Order: sequence, then structure tokens, then C-alpha cells
Amino acid sequence: MTEKEMTPTEEKRSLSFVEQMVENDLAEGKNGGRIQTRFPPEPNGYLHIGHAKAICMDFGIAERYGGVCNLRFDDTNPSKENNEYVENILNDISWLGFHWGNVYYASDYFQQLWDFAVWLIKKGLAYIDEQTSEEIAKQKGTPTTPGVASPYRDRPVEENLRLFASMNTPEAVEGSMVLRAKLDMANPNMHFRDPIMYRIIHTPHHRTGTQWHAYPMYDFAHGQSDYFEGVTHSICTLEFVPHRPLYDKFIDFLQEKDGQTDYRPRQIEFNRLNLTYTMMSKRKLLALVEEKKVSGWDDPRMPTLSGMRRRGYSPESVRKFIDSIGYTKFDALNDMALLEAAVREDLNYRSLRVSAVLNPVKLIITNYPDGEEEMMTAINNPENEADGTHEIPFTKNLWIERDDFMEEAPKKFFRMTPGKEVRLKNAYIVMCTGCKKNADGEVEEIYAEYDPESKSGKEGANRKVKGTLHWVSADHCEKAEVRIYDRLFNVEDPSADERDFRELLNPESLRVLDTCYVEPYAAERQPGEYLQFQRIGYFMADPDSSREHLVFNKTASLKDTWAKIKN
Repeated sequence: MTEKEMTPTEEKRSLSFVEQMVENDLAEGKNGGRIQTRFPPEPNGYLHIGHAKAICMDFGIAERYGGVCNLRFDDTNPSKENNEYVENILNDISWLGFHWGNVYYASDYFQQLWDFAVWLIKKGLAYIDEQTSEEIAKQKGTPTTPGVASPYRDRPVEENLRLFASMNTPEAVEGSMVLRAKLDMANPNMHFRDPIMYRIIHTPHHRTGTQWHAYPMYDFAHGQSDYFEGVTHSICTLEFVPHRPLYDKFIDFLQEKDGQTDYRPRQIEFNRLNLTYTMMSKRKLLALVEEKKVSGWDDPRMPTLSGMRRRGYSPESVRKFIDSIGYTKFDALNDMALLEAAVREDLNYRSLRVSAVLNPVKLIITNYPDGEEEMMTAINNPENEADGTHEIPFTKNLWIERDDFMEEAPKKFFRMTPGKEVRLKNAYIVMCTGCKKNADGEVEEIYAEYDPESKSGKEGANRKVKGTLHWVSADHCEKAEVRIYDRLFNVEDPSADERDFRELLNPESLRVLDTCYVEPYAAERQPGEYLQFQRIGYFMADPDSSREHLVFNKTASLKDTWAKIKN
């Protein structure tokens, strides 16, 4: 949105350092006053919450300053990329509520990048190295020790051109040679020590097939793609700070090649999003998927956006969380509880209230007429009157939560216990008269009598009782499976732990309850509809759910009980 379209809240919030830099560039008239950003994911996995922070920045800057944000797939490594990842990235960005100006691919520029590499070779700024990767790495030295020049560094231009052409043939052997930039083997910035620009890969590309056999490295393709597209602000995370001088150097060469100095993209870095009990490495997340430690990329325990969507997170809550933690120049570990708090706050305003019993025990209203049933009115969302109401059937036989009954209860137990009254939500006040146990001493049935004059909404029926319980009709409810999730890892910062990440997985991260009951209205809800199981938490129907087998995922509890349990 433009400045004029911003809400008062948005106008009052302080600018991030990135926004301040953009405003300074606009004030100085750089790049003709244009704002063009891009979000450049590699299609080698699903997007996670860390990518969402970059998405909010890249698209947000363009929206705020009337610019455009393009989506560019960094598809320079065909051995790890495929169209499934491309499609999911498109879906995730749309789910977050952002819209790209254009969709580009680094592979769109393979010929331009190749031509640029040839130009560098002809200028004596690039050469073919036939050493092994181990030899190249050893010769690079350390940040305090200069590197050693490759024995192939001073090859004649004609020989480099011939070998470079041979790299892009089916006969080229992977790992037999690479193209390196001829820069500075003594530079304290290790990225300047003759970086690799091209390597041989024979895996067919998801877009170009077998047209190419030599592919550009990220550092060679990224900045140049920005340049080709007209990007003004290349916003990325802090790990690219040491890459920035190389980014700028290649832009210098491109400007020399094109003979222009009026335009150049500017790289700006901000801190990554790290969450407690979470791991963001796509390589390790892929291993969890491939080794079936989780059910897939969209497993609700995963930090992927598709996993969060399946679990029941709203895109608004994710964006609010990201806005709340802000953008800085310092990496930090954010508490997962902050994200969950944002989810709770948002879902409280958008969730439909329904009744469900997860750990059921039978409640029989002994003085309620046999065979009779009546429909009770339930408010769909007390936070939004426009959401209306629905009806829930009430009968003699009900299910309530087992934890809501104690035969011998302490003084401050305001739920069901013999001799005390409670209200059944949206229905009647009942008084417990006793219970029936099995041979093991477990309660099988609870008995109560209702007050026919205490129906909710009836004039004079609202005498006060200290407890209100949710319930479902045993005659009209539907059985459901409910999946309860916990942290995927059992250590606060798994990325910093030296043990194999598989050893850090929480064996209790998924608990399946298969004897739950939900009211008919809840059974009709579809994936994508936000629900609050009253007095329990926020839930959403899972894509696995069907009318024959209902499945719900727990999104979050009503309160942050996890921190209390942890302590």
C-alpha cells in the first residue's frame, strides 16, 4: 500500500532500519525513485517460518513505498529442485496474503549468465580450474593466512574458453573442472579468493531439461539476476553480509560490460528468524521427511508454512508475530511462546465456538424425559456478532470431560461433584447425584438431575452457579480423532546442539486421541475453518478428515500452559 493508504496504526509505528535506508535512497533519487524488491527462494524444499520473515520484508517494502516485489526462483542446482517445491512456494506466499508482480527464474538468465562468464574469461578475470574440490579448499587458506594461487590460474584465454565450452557438454565429467573468478587470493574476505562461478551437473533441470550441463553458483547468479531484473533493493539475511563485497564486485563488472552507471541494486541484510525448540535447516527438515520422522513437509509439527496452515495457524497471526519481533542487525532466538500467543490472540477473534469432548465419560440426566430432544442455541463467536448462531442437540444421555468430574472434590473444584450444581453450557443447570464405577474403580457413568426452569436464555433462569461445563449429546454426536501436538524437538536450541539432530526429537511430539466426540455442527467444518473447542483450545479439521473418519488438529491451547509444564 502507499503512504496515503496506510492506517493510523501503521503510520505511527517506528520504521525498521531497512525502511529508513529505503526512504533515504528515495530522498536521494537513487534508481530514478523506483522501488523494486524480490523474494528469491530456492525450490529445494518447502518454505518455513524463517522465510515468512523475508517474505514480509520483501513484499512489505514494495507495498509500503508503492513499488513492486517479484518472485524469483533460484533454480541453479537441478539435483535438489523440482516443481512440487515451486508450486508449494506459490501457495504459501498467496496464503500469507502477498501478491507478486512477476514470476521469474534464475534459469531465465542462464544464457545471459553464460555470456557474462565468457566476457569475464576474455577479460582475463576468470579461468578453468581442474583441481579437486578438496585441493581448492585447502589452497584458499584462512581469514588470517593468504590463499595459494591455483596452478591453472594463468591459463591462456583461448584455452579457458575452450574448456568452459566443454563443461557444457554431456561428455563433461562432474567434478572434473570448475570456472573460477580471478580476484584476490590474499583478500581477508574468503569469498574473494577466486570464487567458483560454474560447476558441472548432469541432473536434468526441472525447466530446461538437458539443455545445460554447467550451472552457475549462487554467488554468481544471485546479484546478476537482481541486476538483469532491475531490482533496487536486494534484502536478505545476515549470513550474506560477507557475500556483499562479491555481490557488488560482480555488479561492477556488469556495469563495465554494459557501459552504464545509472543503476545498481543495493544489498541490505537483516537478522534471521530463529525459534526455540525448532530447526530451520531445509537439509535437516528434508531428512525428517525422507526418513519418515514426520508425516511430510506439511506435518503440523514442522516449522513450514504448510505445516502451520494445516495445524490451524492463520496467516494474519504469522504476520503479526513477525511484525512484533521486528528486524535488526543482530541474530536472536525467539521464544515459540511468542508465536503461539499471536496465534491465540488472532484465533480468539476469528474462531467458531463448537463443543467437543476429548476424554469422555457418560453423563445421564435421570429426570430428563426418555426419547426427548431439544435444540439449544449456541453463539458461533462472541467476538463477532455477524457470525451468528447454530443449534446443538440436547438429550438425556450426554458426554462430558472425565476431568470435569470428581467424586470427592476439593473446596475450589467448581466442576461436577455429588451434591453441587453446575451449568451445562447453552442448556440447563444440573446437580450431580452420584456415579457408577466398574470393577477397577473407574467411573463409567455419572448421574445428575436437571432444573427444567434453568434453560439458558429463559427469563429468570440465570441464577448463578460457579461452574459451566461443555458437553455433547451421546445420541447425536460424532466420533472423531484428535491429534495433540507438542514441540518437535526437546531442547531449546537444537541448531546449537552438537548431537545428531535426530537424537533431539521429542518422542511425545504427537499424541492421538481416538475416542473423542464432537457436536454435529463441528463435524461439518472443513479444513481452513478456524474452530475453538470450548474450554479446550483452538482446532482445525485436518485434510485427512472425512465424514466417515473425522480428524482434527489441535492448533493451540486457550492459555500458555506449556511454559508452566516446562518449569
